[in-house]
Amino acid sequence: MCASFFNWISDFLGKRANMSIATYEEVLDLPNHPEKLLIDVRGADELAETGQIPTSVNIPLDHVKKTFSSETNSEAFVRLHGFAKPSLDHYIIVSCRTGRRSQMAVDILQELCYTNARNYKGSWTEWAAKQGK
Repeated sequence: MCASFFNWISDFLGKRANMSIATYEEVLDLPNHPEKLLIDVRGADELAETGQIPTSVNIPLDHVKKTFSSETNSEAFVRLHGFAKPSLDHYIIVSCRTGRRSQMAVDILQELCYTNARNYKGSWTEWAAKQGK
């Protein structure tokens, strides 16, 4: 019984982990899906140095928790970012340079009850390589 339960849990968690990963192809297609939000959690200095993925908006990692928590109401969010605060089930993809900070941001979003947050694991490094930048 314990072994089969362990296998079921492992299988479930593995599928759940895969569900929270966004692919290069999905990010490439984002201009056709304005209902999806792409957040780049790198600092402004990094973005100035490298550029950013088209359609992405910058919310640095150290601002994610406060920005997406109930501490920031809808009006303040719009003032800060120029678009409506996403609902808890909004489709959100997070990127950074290599996927490490974006996973940290996804973890924060999930702690805040955002149920549809995904890490673009390849992030800027993969995007730039595949785009020839």
